[in-house]
Amino acid sequence: MNDVAEALTAIRARAEGRSPKVALVLGSGLGSLAEALDDPVVIAYDQLPGFPCPTVKGHAGTLCLGRLGSTEVAVMQGRAHYYETGRADGMRVPLRALAALGCDVLVLTNAAGSLNREAGPGSLMLITDHINFSGLNPLIGDDDEVRFVDLTEAYDGALRSRMLETAGRLGITLHQGVYMWFSGPSFETPAEIRAARVLGADAVGMSTVPEAILARQLGLRVVALSTLTNLAAGMDKAPLDHAQTLHFAKQAAGDLSRLLADFLEGL
Repeated sequence: MNDVAEALTAIRARAEGRSPKVALVLGSGLGSLAEALDDPVVIAYDQLPGFPCPTVKGHAGTLCLGRLGSTEVAVMQGRAHYYETGRADGMRVPLRALAALGCDVLVLTNAAGSLNREAGPGSLMLITDHINFSGLNPLIGDDDEVRFVDLTEAYDGALRSRMLETAGRLGITLHQGVYMWFSGPSFETPAEIRAARVLGADAVGMSTVPEAILARQLGLRVVALSTLTNLAAGMDKAPLDHAQTLHFAKQAAGDLSRLLADFLEGL
């Protein structure tokens, strides 16, 4: 039995009959969103073969199954980053297991640096597209035709429209923009940020893109949100550090939780 099958068996053994249709991946400092789940079942990653063991503060390393609004969801508190392991496909097993469990929508969240001053720390941004600046791809090494994944609409248009409508109804400001993936773990240089702006990026970060690619290979519909936790390198005199990321992610978690709960209602 491979890791995907073993992880799926382990989840089903603990799921108490839950059958989530939506999977959420929570970024740095956003783990508190899992506390909004009704009647959750919590499973530590170390009980699930092939799931990552996060090394980053703000990533709890647990899978939570429950309801957000009226929708059954599977919430990953933490993800595998390329900079932790040197592997771009670190989320392959979790996403395949959740797809096999019945999830057909993937909601990705992350903490990111903003390239737009009007979208400052504590703001939310809906990802419309991405730029893979890392030179890496989680499908490298796959040996069949499904590695050639169409990313023309990596982030589902209907889901993005629903998210924007939900934010408007709730009075939550939701910026839109292009997310650029850097490998990390060091923050970007001011020169790299200037290059990112020229290339069309609105936010930069160290995750999300690999999961989006893997999800689209599986046929999952993807929608993604960035919590903007800082202005990018060279745009502010304040030094960049992970504590700042966690602080502003926590500050935005209330709006993000309300937005996701309403977005998922009846999805």
